[in-house]
Amino acid sequence: MRIGHGYDVHKFAQGRRLVLCGEEIPHERGLLGHSDADVAVHALMDALLGAMALGDIGQLFPDTDERYKDADSMRLLGVVIALMKEHGYVLCNCDITIIAETPKLRGYIENMRKNLAVAFGCGIDRVSVKATTEEGLGLAGEGIGAHAVVLLEERIQKLSKKL
Repeated sequence: MRIGHGYDVHKFAQGRRLVLCGEEIPHERGLLGHSDADVAVHALMDALLGAMALGDIGQLFPDTDERYKDADSMRLLGVVIALMKEHGYVLCNCDITIIAETPKLRGYIENMRKNLAVAFGCGIDRVSVKATTEEGLGLAGEGIGAHAVVLLEERIQKLSKKL
């Protein structure tokens, strides 16, 4: 078993779409970032990469690389999931907390969970997404943050262990 956690924060910006866990949320502002700035998926990718000891998304998808300009974070998640499978891991579960004063996310949570379950090819019962505020304290007033924790199980014994 391998545990990983990830954390990310993005500031609000005018003229951008707000996308969380692949779900577009109607809002007057989106999040600032090189990609689509899906802060929840970024935290999830960092958790997955951390569990596998493969660095972080900044190493895998650097913001200095124009290939990732306005990239769909769900597509990038697909790359990380492929790495997870190549390394012989399966997702036991993931748990994501989105920290936002605005907008209210309750009505979008189930679609976020479905989007992630489809990406992993797993049941929705393995995917948890929650939202909270910081009651006006902390960073979430100027943007959105997310924390993700994953538990992976090794299903295929790695070649290096056999040698």
